Amino acid sequence: MTAGAGPIIRVRGLAKSFGNHAVHEGLDLDVRRGEIIGIVGGSGTGKSVLLQQIVGLVKPDAGRIEVFDQSVRDTSQADYRALRRRWGVMFQDGALFSSLTVRENVEAPMREQLNLPDGLRETLAGIKVRMVGLSDSAQDKHPSDLSGGMRKRAGLARAIALDPEIVFLDEPTAGLDPIGAAAFDTLIGRLRTALGLTVFMVTHDLDSLHAICDRVAVLAEKKVLTVGTMAEMMDVDHPWVREYFDGPRARAAQAGAGGQGA
Repeated sequence: MTAGAGPIIRVRGLAKSFGNHAVHEGLDLDVRRGEIIGIVGGSGTGKSVLLQQIVGLVKPDAGRIEVFDQSVRDTSQADYRALRRRWGVMFQDGALFSSLTVRENVEAPMREQLNLPDGLRETLAGIKVRMVGLSDSAQDKHPSDLSGGMRKRAGLARAIALDPEIVFLDEPTAGLDPIGAAAFDTLIGRLRTALGLTVFMVTHDLDSLHAICDRVAVLAEKKVLTVGTMAEMMDVDHPWVREYFDGPRARAAQAGAGGQGA
């Protein structure tokens, strides 16, 4: 984040309940421009719900969400549409349209948001597909013809279709084998550098946290309990945080990362 610049995402006093079940109460979070931040927490802590509220898919009960210093909740339809052009979202398993080819899936945001000639739109979609490491032959395949890792890459290509400033990723490495997950982590890191992205990543993958995340935000007790680097997580005196970041799997992930925090 440049000197004097505020956070690219600012969440204050967020509250969300489903029926009698409160998911968030008084949740605050700042996301810095250019960082990769990992969002972690136990089951039911509302990690994906937080992402969905930030991008406007779920309406919070209370609180304020600002992206690029603009309110997501209290804004006109035209202003919200303009905001949406500045971020991309990759949902679990890519969430691709099954009836469309990979190229057509990547073109979908362009059709919705941009007035481009067909040829230019197809060319740009092809560039995005290649940027995420898929071959040209994958462009004309349908999601059912792809492996899980390829579907995730196609979903990422669609998420960057409009050259966004922020990419939201929901469990991007879930279901991948360790080699595929490591390759996807590397891809995210490279795209962040190449495109100047800010990456908001919901994950439970300790290897990803060590490999590419600049900071980690822990959701617990219906709020963001703590935010910091992986090294700083070691100093947090909370049972879930200690078990998650200093348990056997965490130590194995840290060893695999060469013993270095993100």
